[in-house]
Amino acid sequence: EVQLVESGGGLVQPGGSLTLSCAASGFTFSSYAMTWVRQVAGKEREWVSIINSGGGNTDYLDSVKGRFTISRDNAKNTVYLQLNNLKTEDTAMYYCAKARLRGVQPWDVLYDLNNYDPIKGQGTQVTVSS
Repeated sequence: EVQLVESGGGLVQPGGSLTLSCAASGFTFSSYAMTWVRQVAGKEREWVSIINSGGGNTDYLDSVKGRFTISRDNAKNTVYLQLNNLKTEDTAMYYCAKARLRGVQPWDVLYDLNNYDPIKGQGTQVTVSS
């Protein structure tokens, strides 16, 4: 059974930093692209960052470029999201998700959240407030 467990969220002041982790199990982690998404209550979920299966290619939502960094440790079956220079608008529940298909996928596939497994994790709350 696929399991993804997010952690690392918290309450930080604007300009602060957090490191989110997503521990994966139940599948061959290194074979799948992963994404971090976020959701604010009452709003649609949006993808924040994507990392391909090998970890060599990443992409980011425009509003987080230069502030967030996605990475993965395939030996530890974990994907990370480093959040720097946090802004109040980054406040959201953050989730990780696994691509439906294994292997290298084209970016137009990876940008579509329908091409990821349904999110089942609890997520981790990031709150940016002074």
